[in-house]
Amino acid sequence: MDKIKYAIILAGGKGERLRPYTNDRPKPMVEIAGKPILAYQLEQLKKVGVETVVFTLSYQREILQKHVGDGQKYGLKTLYSIEETPLGRGGAIKQAMNILPNGWQEVIIFNGDNLWKVNLANMIDQHYQNKALVTMVVSPLKSPYGIIEFDDKNHVTKFLEKPILPHWLNSGIYIFNKEIEPLLPDIGDHETETFPKLSKDRFFVFKSTEYWRGIDTVKDLIEAEKEVATVFN
Repeated sequence: MDKIKYAIILAGGKGERLRPYTNDRPKPMVEIAGKPILAYQLEQLKKVGVETVVFTLSYQREILQKHVGDGQKYGLKTLYSIEETPLGRGGAIKQAMNILPNGWQEVIIFNGDNLWKVNLANMIDQHYQNKALVTMVVSPLKSPYGIIEFDDKNHVTKFLEKPILPHWLNSGIYIFNKEIEPLLPDIGDHETETFPKLSKDRFFVFKSTEYWRGIDTVKDLIEAEKEVATVFN
């Protein structure tokens, strides 16, 4: 397996829907089963050979910097890209790329506020085999609600509790090739301003049916607490 040595973690969000847990810390520092969200992510990066991680920071950045420090506790080197004014995710990625070591070619990028387990080694292999500009992880979309099936006479025929739907969601986990850098906005979002411009010939998805959960609300946090013991064992 060819390795990717670098990663960028978007960690500047305020997490307002997660209050009070984010009153005194950024979302990636919110704890699940006694560990901050970022710990689960960094452990997976380390396993596939990532050596240097850049955090993009804004809100309550001192808390994350104090916890992670130089990255030694996670077996990684960490750097920090500070947003003095909001840049949007695309702008934040572009700024962070500027402090990656000279000569980098590929970088793993993801939102720092999601909890996931992905076969990054297979994703990296696929990215290189495809000579991709962007590889994006997609996960099956699970209905947050129970689904009712009924017949043409409106008789209930089946009740499905939060089934998997025939759609895939963007998991917010990517590998970018350096060639994308000039296509990123200085201020703005990569998903709306950059992705629509990409040629489909070098824009690929990596299908992952492993665990993924967005940690957006207190309800998400409670559910994740129940799940981590079986997912990250």
